[in-house]
Amino acid sequence: MNEVKESLRSVEQKYKIFQQQQFTFIGALEHCRENAHDKIRPISSIGQVQSYMEHHCSNSTDRRILLMFLDICSELSKLCQHFEALHAGTPVTNNLLEKCKTLVSQSNDLSSLQAKYPHDVVNHLSCDEARNHYGGVVSLIPIILDLMKEWVAHSEKLPRKALQQCKMPGCLFDKPKSVLLRTAPYPPVQTLYGGPRPDRPHPSLRTEQYQLSSKRHVNKR
Repeated sequence: MNEVKESLRSVEQKYKIFQQQQFTFIGALEHCRENAHDKIRPISSIGQVQSYMEHHCSNSTDRRILLMFLDICSELSKLCQHFEALHAGTPVTNNLLEKCKTLVSQSNDLSSLQAKYPHDVVNHLSCDEARNHYGGVVSLIPIILDLMKEWVAHSEKLPRKALQQCKMPGCLFDKPKSVLLRTAPYPPVQTLYGGPRPDRPHPSLRTEQYQLSSKRHVNKR
């Protein structure tokens, strides 16, 4: 759990830096929309921002800020996987996690999103047209961060044993060493204690082979 919280704090710090450059971000999207001759549609998905950066970005400043947005979204997606691996979940945490996974999807329609108080990212947009086109994309990250912090708050109330039950097969995330040691495959018990091994026949089979060999030897004589 501590590792998850630290990762979430790291993403929050990156977002604070990004948020200070919101006007640069909006300007970059505006330039890309002009280059793409796509001035009617709102910014409706992460995939649309990705496409703008790859095909319609004309300068390094715009590329840098768009890449910062996409990197934060990518880290949030990885955090969803970590959350899913940490424990089997409750109805409340599972619902929060599903919302996060939907929001970080490349194709999810985010155009109708609007971050509420105390977030003021929408209020910083300069005019109604900008709000209609960019309100969803600037609201995406703060909404996801709020959902993730709520997920952590609920998860911290769960018993310790629940946090050690990994939901994903083969997961070693945030487990105590004693549990990690037990995840290693054990050799057969008989092999450990000098018993029959797969590459050696069972003692009873060796006895039968010896008897057959003796009979053949007598017959030859």
